[in-house]
Amino acid sequence: MKGSKVAARYAKALLEISIEKGILDQVANDMSHLYETQEQNRELVSLFNSPIVGADKKIEILKEVFGAFEPASRDFVELITKNGRENHLPEIAASFATQVKEYKGIVAIEIVSATALNEDTKNTILAKVQTTVKGTLEVTEKIDPSIIGGFIVKMGDRRIDASVSSQINKLKQSLTH
Repeated sequence: MKGSKVAARYAKALLEISIEKGILDQVANDMSHLYETQEQNRELVSLFNSPIVGADKKIEILKEVFGAFEPASRDFVELITKNGRENHLPEIAASFATQVKEYKGIVAIEIVSATALNEDTKNTILAKVQTTVKGTLEVTEKIDPSIIGGFIVKMGDRRIDASVSSQINKLKQSLTH
């Protein structure tokens, strides 16, 4: 939990600077690239988690790997490294992406269904969700045959479970209690 608070604070500071300078989209792209690079390159993560490698060497490597970044992004990553928080960079990048979406009024939702939904069904679900949410919906769809039928909608910490497997479990609990 402590790491996520640190990440959220740094991400918020970067968001404010990006908005102030009018470079939010460029910095968002940089942070997305940083996150993806660290997700795909475990050696890079190990290097930055290493207490043996000094901050100066880490900054040199960062400049080499992320040299095409917006200057504000490079300066930010360098500051994080100088402060000894480089192991939090993936968390900071993820928190930044979340905060950018909040700032832009984008609500990420995930629809899980047993089979691919047809357009009418998907549009009906989205219309109902849109009435309860302010902002633009960013929809991702997943297929999970284990839910048997129906769907599950996930929005942040909220969950609407209209799956057959959920209803079977509720029925099973009511019969055994």
